[in-house]
Amino acid sequence: MNKASLNNREEATRIFEEEMLPHLDAMYNFAFHITFNEDDAKDLVQETFLKALRFIHSFKTGTNAKAWLFKILKNHFINDFRRKSKEPALVGYHEVETIYNADEAPQEVSKSFKTEPFNENIGDEVTKALNHLPVEFKVIIILCDLEGFTYEEMSKILDIPIGTVRSRLHRARAVLRERLIKYAASMGYNSKE
Repeated sequence: MNKASLNNREEATRIFEEEMLPHLDAMYNFAFHITFNEDDAKDLVQETFLKALRFIHSFKTGTNAKAWLFKILKNHFINDFRRKSKEPALVGYHEVETIYNADEAPQEVSKSFKTEPFNENIGDEVTKALNHLPVEFKVIIILCDLEGFTYEEMSKILDIPIGTVRSRLHRARAVLRERLIKYAASMGYNSKE
């Protein structure tokens, strides 16, 4: 091994450890919200980080590593779903979303989808309301309001125009607001403000 390849490997390791690994918890939370299964979420995160390490040379230092990782995770989730389906050429992202848009979330999820970092940020009623949102709404709320991505970053992660991000976020918040209006009133908040 020559000195240049050793330095490249050391630089790749440094970038991975400093810019990618700090997002591990956020990646797991996002994966859990789209898979509804702890083991599947862990596998998805592991595969995401393996791909990120394998393609670290295509990452531009100084850009948003978190957004880059979220896009890899989302794409791997979709590709894995296609691979597992009987007719992979006919499966699209919206069909994947349909599976998770059922009126009732899986039992273990509807009790509480919260994972460690969310425990202090979301109450049970909010968690329940978020669990029952259609996946496209839930994902946009998570990316924007919990993970703090900009419209442009969400557009890149989800492969949709910024206008769609804005309208989907507006609709998601409206649905969430409607589901939480009674709870907010019971907690003393005036819904007309």
